[in-house]
Amino acid sequence: MSAADALPLYLDHAATTPVDARVAAAMAGCLTQEGTFGNPSSPHLYGRRARERIESARSQVARLIGAATPEVLFTSGATESNNLAILGSVRSHARRAHVVTASTEHRSVLDACRQLEREGHSVSYLAPDAHGLIEPSQLEAALRAETVLVSIMHANNETGVLQDIGALAAVCRRHGVALHVDAAQSAGKLPIDVGSLGVDLLSFTAHKLYGPKGIGALYASPGQRARLQPLLFGGGQERGIRSGTLAVHQIVGFGLACEIAAIELPDQAERLARLTQGLWQGLADLPGVLRNGHATRCAPGLLNVSFEGIEGESLMAGLTELAVSSGSACDSDSDEPSHVLRSLGRSRELAQSSLRFSLGRSSCEVQVQRAVAAVRREVLRLRAAAP
Repeated sequence: MSAADALPLYLDHAATTPVDARVAAAMAGCLTQEGTFGNPSSPHLYGRRARERIESARSQVARLIGAATPEVLFTSGATESNNLAILGSVRSHARRAHVVTASTEHRSVLDACRQLEREGHSVSYLAPDAHGLIEPSQLEAALRAETVLVSIMHANNETGVLQDIGALAAVCRRHGVALHVDAAQSAGKLPIDVGSLGVDLLSFTAHKLYGPKGIGALYASPGQRARLQPLLFGGGQERGIRSGTLAVHQIVGFGLACEIAAIELPDQAERLARLTQGLWQGLADLPGVLRNGHATRCAPGLLNVSFEGIEGESLMAGLTELAVSSGSACDSDSDEPSHVLRSLGRSRELAQSSLRFSLGRSSCEVQVQRAVAAVRREVLRLRAAAP
């Protein structure tokens, strides 16, 4: 076996992302007595040193998305950030409010919206077109006098489809409605500037960009931050919005991961787009193969493909050399087909016969070629067995 053949095929990058070695080293420096181990809420020397490290990391995180340092709040990840943005914004209104989102959002957005419905608020779920796109005119038509929040993700976590956030934000501004964006799949992979985009709230997480799991952030504009109602109560950390002792090692790792991602972003985005296109070209001539989502308005590194007449579990079982998935890692415990693909009009059978490829920093041309060969082998074998 050659060195190239020994390369691991992590084509479920979102669920197999390792912590960058530089990030791990920085985190380790906050876990021992010789390092920055103090409680950042404490007034003594060790606490002040920890607080300095946190504020330095906050600046690193803020720079990645073009925000001012005080506009970044640390959370446990994008799920908490999404919940805080949605529940925290709507619950601040005394009257019954209306929210607009899309049927293809992450479960942490959809389930938060369903909780609002249980509390008496109303939610409109926009259905995207066959390519996964939400048009500005579609959003504008859904707004009401009582609409207080729109929540639309930047890059879809299953298909990679990119929404035109700038155009959607312009609609929201015209109507005086706040816009929340789930950018977990795009932060660190695509340029983001919250000021030029015109968003009010933006969620993202560390582990999608080679930082540690269990730490994320919520950008909140000054006006929107003043309206946020906390989900957690206690010591009043994070300006009283997110109580709880801050995890210095995770925050330091998050900050460095953001700094590295910002430096590497231009080259990585171009490289991943090229690899993803090569992956699709290697599969596109298979009989009954369908690409899910827009072919050009998509995040680099994500490809979602369905195979007509192929049972999804059998396909994945045969791809023993690949780490791939059939949908979001957050939905892996569910037997239901992808709600994202069903929203794009795919049948239940097609949704269950899909593969989600996610390429990352360690992905290379050799891996893509091996992945193409493996998928073609299994698809043709299964078709021959059950034509």
